[in-house]
Amino acid sequence: MKNSVVLKSFPNGIVLHLDPEMPFETLIIDIADKFHESSSFFKDARMALSIKGRILTDEEEKQILDAISDNSRLQIICLVGEDDATNQNFVKALQQTDFSGSPGAGDEGQFYKGTLKNGQILETESSIVILGDVYPGSAIISAKDIIVLGGLFGEAYAGGNGDHHHYVAALEMSPERLKIGDFKYKQKEKTSKWSIKPKVQPKIAYVKDEKVIMDSLTKELLSELPV
Repeated sequence: MKNSVVLKSFPNGIVLHLDPEMPFETLIIDIADKFHESSSFFKDARMALSIKGRILTDEEEKQILDAISDNSRLQIICLVGEDDATNQNFVKALQQTDFSGSPGAGDEGQFYKGTLKNGQILETESSIVILGDVYPGSAIISAKDIIVLGGLFGEAYAGGNGDHHHYVAALEMSPERLKIGDFKYKQKEKTSKWSIKPKVQPKIAYVKDEKVIMDSLTKELLSELPV
């Protein structure tokens, strides 16, 4: 009898291979058992998670994350897809982020699960990861770094205390306004009349030579980030 759940590793994360034919209700029990058995191995590590073998709904992904959380101390910092090079770069950005927070701040301000909609403003004194999109008309303000595991289409203000040694990263970057420390990002004018959408790729905004630069997220760039 083959294993319905197989764990494999990749740099900074784990891959969860799932049986494509087993009923999900049975599979979630096997996932819980697998991580319970492996809890002493993972301890309280922070890793990315990639799920392969079957297509899942958002609710099924949530149930898997809950099963892992309930049966181990492993902290899943993000779900990643099939592009291994992109995954490794984005996970490295997550791991370079300062999640220590201010004394007594706790962990509550570090992750936000959900989408920020028009009129919503989220403000924190620590670095933050948004597990969702930031819609136009909404804003995220952080005293440190901002990472959006989704699309950044609203406003983002990192280094809110005036410190420009921070950055903003997103899987899809098209902000209405972006500011790091006291430096504002100047949007490039759209010169094309065609509505062809460019290929979506993770981007990162940071300050260099007193200007906010927006670049594709690469391993070389990450090694040069101010931390």
